[in-house]
Amino acid sequence: MNVQMESTWKEVLKEEFDKPYFEQLTLFLKTEKALGKIIYPPGNLFFNAFAKTPFGKIKVVILGQDPYHNKGQAHGLSFSVPNGISKPPSLLNIFKELKNDLGIPIPETGNLEKWAEQGVLLLNASLSVRENEPGSHGNKGWLTFTDHVIKKISDEKEGIIFLLWGRYAQEKQGLIDETKHFVLKAAHPSPFSAERGFFGCKHFSKTNELLMKQNKEPIDWSL
Repeated sequence: MNVQMESTWKEVLKEEFDKPYFEQLTLFLKTEKALGKIIYPPGNLFFNAFAKTPFGKIKVVILGQDPYHNKGQAHGLSFSVPNGISKPPSLLNIFKELKNDLGIPIPETGNLEKWAEQGVLLLNASLSVRENEPGSHGNKGWLTFTDHVIKKISDEKEGIIFLLWGRYAQEKQGLIDETKHFVLKAAHPSPFSAERGFFGCKHFSKTNELLMKQNKEPIDWSL
């Protein structure tokens, strides 16, 4: 597998790439391709979150579950879509909460690269998916890999703000050392659950308050 990520990440994660589970994951993805399966995002974007947010710059982690599984949507950043692609419902709800929280108008784009470049790691638990089959690659090794990523961030950093939206993300809470990090939890922004605790969570203003208390630059959430 062509692991395209920023150099400090490669150093932090180097031991993972030679482990049996990662070799099996690589073989699985090659087999999927050989069988003609359509996989999202494109292979060169599997590790886009790690390319856009260097290990040394992480301030915030927003954890998603799966990449989007429809054509053109996934580009390796949780909840984000490339420029020119319609905003999926969960992302639109994120922007609605952002407007209610900080008064930021709903942007034209759904591309969250600007957040990533400021230190918001937009990490999906699974980094690939088969077209129109959510969850299809989750148990193939990605979860082991991204659990290790979360644990590494927890172990080696301090004062990171983890935004855990929905039950799936909140199951990762045990990987985080809350004696030195911050965990903010809310319902998932999906239309099925946003009314049950995502709307009104004010996680964007709370995140910036926590950053400023640590004398860190707040995130400019506008796009």
